[in-house]
Amino acid sequence: MKRKAKFDQMVYGLVPGIMIPILAFIISWIIISGLSLSDYIGNAIKLNRMSSIISLSALPNLLLFFAYIWQNMYRAARGVIFATLVIAMIMLIFKFT
Repeated sequence: MKRKAKFDQMVYGLVPGIMIPILAFIISWIIISGLSLSDYIGNAIKLNRMSSIISLSALPNLLLFFAYIWQNMYRAARGVIFATLVIAMIMLIFKFT
């Protein structure tokens, strides 16, 4: 039980909450596109799809959030929520610029 309490900190939700969407974005780039990363991002911005790609990349955070909730690690779940809010702000910037 003490080990679980050790990992029940906001940073243990924040770091994976930021890294998992980045990995999901990279995986979507590899699977969907045969372009270079800069061309992929440039095309997504030109076609106004960057906000959609970012929001879909944030979906795996939902699984991480529920995994922390099921383990009663509420502080780590707060970190995931904070990371998701940061990603949502980035998505909104791309959506309205």
